Order: sequence, then structure tokens, then C-alpha cells
Amino acid sequence: MRSVLIAAIAATVLAASPASAKGCLRGAAAGGLAGHMVGKGHGVMGAAAGCAVAHHHYAKKAAAARKH
Repeated sequence: MRSVLIAAIAATVLAASPASAKGCLRGAAAGGLAGHMVGKGHGVMGAAAGCAVAHHHYAKKAAAARKH
């Protein structure tokens, strides 16, 4: 249930700003791999967390580029 909720939140974040999808995909790949290495069942949670973190990073970077 928790992984479904996390995936839904990640999908909502992607829908809000499709320009940062590349960052989310990169973060999801890295987070999924890290979660897989931690143990069984953690890949999905790692991918969702990686997507959220990378999306936030790229959104901040884009906002800073627009500001200058």
C-alpha cells in the first residue's frame, strides 16, 4: 500500500512539471538500483524517493536559471 502511495505522489509531481521528467528518470534509476542493493522490496521505494529528490534538484536548478 505504501509503495502505491509513493508511486502516486511521484506521478503527481511528474504531471505538475513535465520539463523535469529527465531528472526524475535519472533519480528513479539510481534510487531503484540503490534500493535493490539494500534488500528485497526496497527497489520501488528507492525509485520513488530518487525520482522525488532528482525532480526537486532539477526544479531548483531551472528556477535559478530563470532568475538570472
